[in-house]
Amino acid sequence: MRVQVVDPSGFTRPYDHALCTALARAGLEVELITSRSAYGEVPEADGYAIRERFYRYARGAAGSSVRRATKLVQHVPDMLRYRRLAREAQVVHFQWLDVQWLDAHLLPRRPTVLTAHDLLPREPRAGQVRAQRRLYEAVDAVIVHSEYGRRALTEWGAADPAKLHVVHHGAFDHLAHQRSELRLPDELQGVEGPVALFFGLLRPYKGLETLLEAWRGISGAELWIVGRPLIPVAPLQAGAPPGVRFVPRFVSDRELPAYFRRADLVVLPYSRTERFDQSGVLATALAFGKPTVLSDIGGFGEVAAVGAARLVAPGNAGELRAALAEVLGDPVERSRLAAAAASAASGPYSWEAAADKTVAIYQELINARR
Repeated sequence: MRVQVVDPSGFTRPYDHALCTALARAGLEVELITSRSAYGEVPEADGYAIRERFYRYARGAAGSSVRRATKLVQHVPDMLRYRRLAREAQVVHFQWLDVQWLDAHLLPRRPTVLTAHDLLPREPRAGQVRAQRRLYEAVDAVIVHSEYGRRALTEWGAADPAKLHVVHHGAFDHLAHQRSELRLPDELQGVEGPVALFFGLLRPYKGLETLLEAWRGISGAELWIVGRPLIPVAPLQAGAPPGVRFVPRFVSDRELPAYFRRADLVVLPYSRTERFDQSGVLATALAFGKPTVLSDIGGFGEVAAVGAARLVAPGNAGELRAALAEVLGDPVERSRLAAAAASAASGPYSWEAAADKTVAIYQELINARR
């Protein structure tokens, strides 16, 4: 079976890499169709091919208005060129489509799958939600990462239930088994005592204000907030209680393991948002076998149901503080959560399991076209 996995902007290169590797190991002929990474290093292809066919003339820094504008100019010509390239594939699997209102009309004439990394846009621009619904109508199958995701899209009338398939987000084990890892920054090397890690993009829905409020009163431990800011970080730093360190920058794949290996637990205190499904940061924590404290939103409850996480109500600083204090202060509980995380990563949240389900979806679509 010949499959093209398509991520025009390379928004989820770790996910793309893990999926393509798992599909190739399952015996498929796989190509990743994407663009040159704006963030430097990307995972090396493992059993699949990469073609950087999108946005070859993009200019400007990652996330800048200049880069967005130069990509937009190239988008339709690149999508039209890709339609011709897609004739080489039996199935096309999009991870993201950047201009939804146009892309529903530019899809290739092949069985087409779309992974709903966001069920609907979390911070939508005018018309974007309607355009996402039309995109779901245009593709042949939609993959969501949890039963919550399938239920939500069905209840909202956003997608045909017959098109919806649950494939768990696999644990990013390739990040835990790199040939070359970098050390922690010098200022973190000598930290003693337990560490709680918040990792990932700093965005409005990530619940950082709640986390900082919850940290008040916790002593004998540190909270590390690590990731590239998409919100003003100075007010968060000014209002942070003692024991909080910020690393407000992009962290590369080779730097990432040092933070997760040092952490005693990972905390994702996201605020309530119905459009959220799953998290690549949680998939990373599972790969490193880390205890997690999570807001009870999206598909997080399904990870907690296999014993791999502690759930708290979103936005509740007191409940979050109690959970953090308990897990940080209880090595036995941390060991229990860590063992369950490792078990989930090698079982229902493995990429082998994800590949098996994904291949079955592809085969169903191919059979339907015969």
